[in-house]
Amino acid sequence: MLGVPGSGAAGARCAPSLASELASTRGAGQLVTVSASDGAATSGTVELWQRQGGCWTLTEGPWSAYLGFAGISDHHREGDGTTPAGAFGVGPVVYGVAPDPGVHYRYHRLVCGDWWDEDSSSPSYNSFQHVPCGTRPSFGGASEALWESARAYAHFAFVEYNSDPAIPGRGSGIFIHEDRGGPTNGCITLPPGELLSLLLRLRPSLHPLVVIGTSAEIRRF
Repeated sequence: MLGVPGSGAAGARCAPSLASELASTRGAGQLVTVSASDGAATSGTVELWQRQGGCWTLTEGPWSAYLGFAGISDHHREGDGTTPAGAFGVGPVVYGVAPDPGVHYRYHRLVCGDWWDEDSSSPSYNSFQHVPCGTRPSFGGASEALWESARAYAHFAFVEYNSDPAIPGRGSGIFIHEDRGGPTNGCITLPPGELLSLLLRLRPSLHPLVVIGTSAEIRRF
């Protein structure tokens, strides 16, 4: 197991850490841990870890983040206000209303007509979609006109919850984005400086994994 005492090329002992105590890291070279005190918590702690020489090293954080207004759930559903617990990848594209700050991912600068489909009856549920500017998309529900949220979506990464395939009703649009001053509808938010530090550190070649849970459950993922 990665990060356990005695791991590493030279058998070096690794310092105990949250990252080293996870049940599985699924081959990731980077971890974003999001831990909360309990299931009702609307804020938590974000830390970025990187595997170095067989051990996990804290490279950013700890930072305080807002979570869903209804806490964390193992059974997240569309619109329930919780942040889903579990371990998820990071989407292949970073988005934002603002210019590319220099991320290592493909970057899409949002323009009029850029939406996130959050209509559970739609065939493109839980995905980025573009329609001609000034027209209404065929999907409805709580779908978001991303370009209109210049502050919250200055930059954001998609957490691959309920993705590939997206199961109707299980939730959509879980992002890591900029803090708006309070709990969210399910996303994870950070102040702008911390958000940029995180996004600039992430490397797609290291297959980052976002692990979300309460302090009591996060180690089992």
